[in-house]
Amino acid sequence: MDRIKRTALLHLLICIVGVWASLFGVICFQKYLLMALPLGIRMVVMIFIYWLIMAVPVIFVFISHVKPAELGFTKDNLPAQILVGIGVGVTMSLTLTLVPTLLGFGDWVSSGKNYTEWWQFAYEFIYCIGAVGVTEEFIFRGYFVHKLRQIKDSSLFAGIVSSVMFGLFHIFGGNAVQVIFTSVIGGILYVCREKVKHCTLLSLIIAHGVYDALICVWSFVF
Repeated sequence: MDRIKRTALLHLLICIVGVWASLFGVICFQKYLLMALPLGIRMVVMIFIYWLIMAVPVIFVFISHVKPAELGFTKDNLPAQILVGIGVGVTMSLTLTLVPTLLGFGDWVSSGKNYTEWWQFAYEFIYCIGAVGVTEEFIFRGYFVHKLRQIKDSSLFAGIVSSVMFGLFHIFGGNAVQVIFTSVIGGILYVCREKVKHCTLLSLIIAHGVYDALICVWSFVF
């Protein structure tokens, strides 16, 4: 293994430890401290605290001078990127959430959030896109994919490994079935980035957030 690959592997391993340690800290904060805050403050803090999960990868992006394009960002045709993101998110929601719900498997895909007020749904979209989508896509389909491709010049390798890590990222909040299902979702998002025209990391951030937020909508409707 040459020097560039060894460095990439070292950076990736450090970031994996940093991400999972930050995730554990965020979960503990949400469990023991967050609910003591007033609702308005809690809504803002939830977004900022989730961003901390990507702190270590962000630091390595800056110290390694990684360019936005290497992570999957581009300024080209932003309207198309946004529309693609919405389209991918809605399509995933219809096939992976709505259909199972209509078939009687709603409990398997439900988020457990029983919203009834319009502002709750509005905030869910803001949180899912601005916090969850930004953080998780930057980490897994952005920085991790970039490093995995430096380690091994293989799109298949980067897709599989990043998707498995994405599934394992959700192990604290679920079980083995959820880890597998989330890995599949990660794989779908990666394929979209690779194969769908104008699908950039911005598109995936939007798609991820829309998909997650619509879970609450389907739960309310059905």
